[in-house]
Amino acid sequence: MPTLSFPPARPLALATVAVLLAGLATGAGAQTAGAAPTACTDFHAVTNQQWMDANVLPGPGVETTSALQQLRDLTTRQQRELLDAAMTAPGNERQQVLGNFWASGLDEAAIEAAGARPIAGLLARIDGIRRARDIPGVIAGLHQTGIPVAFEFSAGPGVEDPDRYIGYFTQGGLGLPGPDYYSRQDADTGALLQRYRDHVRTILALTGVPEAELDAQAQAVIDLERHIAARWQPLAHLHAPRNNHALVETAGLRRQYRNLRLDQFLAAQDVDAERVSLANPELFATLDHLVANAPVEQWKPYLRFHVASAMAPFLSRPFRDAEFEFHGRVLRGDAAQAGHADHVLDAINKVAGPLLAQEYVAAHLPAATRERAGVVAAGVRDALVQAVARSEWMAPATKAEAGRKLQALHIEVGAPAWDHDGILPQTSRDSFGANVLAASAWRHAREMDRIGQPGAAHHWDVLPQQPALAYDLARNQLVVTAAVLQPPVLDMSADPAAHFGSLGALVGHELGRSVDIVGRQVDADGNFRDWWTPADETAWNDRTHALATQYHGYPFPGSSGTMVDGTRHRDANAADLAGVELAWAALQQAQPQLPEASSQAFFRAWATLWRQQMSPAAVIRAAADQTRTPNKWRANGPLANLPAFGEAFGCDAGTPMRRPEAEQVRIWR
Repeated sequence: MPTLSFPPARPLALATVAVLLAGLATGAGAQTAGAAPTACTDFHAVTNQQWMDANVLPGPGVETTSALQQLRDLTTRQQRELLDAAMTAPGNERQQVLGNFWASGLDEAAIEAAGARPIAGLLARIDGIRRARDIPGVIAGLHQTGIPVAFEFSAGPGVEDPDRYIGYFTQGGLGLPGPDYYSRQDADTGALLQRYRDHVRTILALTGVPEAELDAQAQAVIDLERHIAARWQPLAHLHAPRNNHALVETAGLRRQYRNLRLDQFLAAQDVDAERVSLANPELFATLDHLVANAPVEQWKPYLRFHVASAMAPFLSRPFRDAEFEFHGRVLRGDAAQAGHADHVLDAINKVAGPLLAQEYVAAHLPAATRERAGVVAAGVRDALVQAVARSEWMAPATKAEAGRKLQALHIEVGAPAWDHDGILPQTSRDSFGANVLAASAWRHAREMDRIGQPGAAHHWDVLPQQPALAYDLARNQLVVTAAVLQPPVLDMSADPAAHFGSLGALVGHELGRSVDIVGRQVDADGNFRDWWTPADETAWNDRTHALATQYHGYPFPGSSGTMVDGTRHRDANAADLAGVELAWAALQQAQPQLPEASSQAFFRAWATLWRQQMSPAAVIRAAADQTRTPNKWRANGPLANLPAFGEAFGCDAGTPMRRPEAEQVRIWR
């Protein structure tokens, strides 16, 4: 589906092993009846009781709140305050651009009055297609605006030189999430395809297609997409980076794709690279054939629909409602649209996110905070290096490869290195849709400028104003954003030991994944191969099976008779345990003579991450699907395996928070 979401999907991306903090808080925290909890029976309840009392759910309509949700809400408010200030009293050119953009987005009356006018020029260019040779130029022009049609073209790291960007021609051009939606014959897929056909019809009608032509044009769109989908490679095939990478000489593109004119496409994007990647030549051969042989009157509604679909979230309410009804309600399962101001903020982050990021970092990332986060993260990595070296369950060759991988790992804190480019998008307060297009074209041009340049190894796929801790398996990179460096993840006013218990443990969770059963997929050189031995896998499974048994014994909080599924999230729970182990080891290295109060502060900081209130209805749903381990057990489960916790709080062996030594699970200690 064409989208204005940036940065473009990276062709080399494996599924990022990411902890996006907005999505961490799942589970329930209700205390079961009985004796009052103590630190040795239910540390989560004791630590978070005051917060629980102060954050009672207000009633119907609000089903959950959590400490990490509150952090996300805080960062949203911070961004809106920056935009409000830029709108009323801009202090520099960047703020002027953002202020105009924000003001135009908040002007709902103007958006409604504009209707489809912001895309009128693009639609007119499509209507002007007269013959097959006109099609490639229109495709290239739409890509220039940040609306990819027919295929995707983006900048990404090379395989031979991962620090240098190259251009990637990859599959795209569909309005549904994958090729199977066009070929499966089951009833559910057929029903979804009919709903999609209705959606295409609705969008085309909003662009002015006469009623009598709507059915034929909607079918033309789907038929062309079906031809494209037939040449898509399976999505699972693309998980391996090298399956996306096949360098070709750009000088040969004109001869190989005479009708699609990829040489002219590159020139239109201002890309003069000698080589680019094109890993699915069958798809592009099909597109080349379709340009010459599919009727122009089939291409025109296809292009018209994809322009309107990409821009629908930023146009008048009929467009937005149609987009939400299908993509939001049907595909994503969303119950309701976001508020208008949140919708505008999301649009700005999609197409002008780096501009807002620079303002956000300047306002909300003190140098001392960034420095402290870097110290904590580096300490945790050093602890993991040491833990791997002394590991009893890894084979010597495995330990050597893990050590090499950790030495090569990049830790990026706060924000990426900025592109020093004084060019800014042109915005006004007259048209939100026009501003979206201008910023989208600006962002696309900046991405194209990267091709052939260094810096790919340090590129971020999240924005600094988004609260996130993310380990990127393909790049072997840990990103810690500016937005996440606030309480409860990093409270600069707290005992320094607490920084390791919260931020450090989350960093440990992520870094541990670089060499665990997930990280085993990619070696230190970025090659997609399994570098574990069978004995390593057996040892890992023995440890994590014991952990699953531990979690199987936990009741699902707030739900009568339901137990936690310890197997379902076994490896994620192991990452939690690894994170706390590594953070504690890093703290011991940083402060060997640790006062008891500081030891306790470390563990309290971990437990405060998992504060949450849930309504009874939300608990019922969570207990039924168990998409994550409940927060109570994310807090308590790892700590019950650490002798240091029992020592810090004087817990006897065999109490709930200090498991007998023979039953304690260890990953890295």
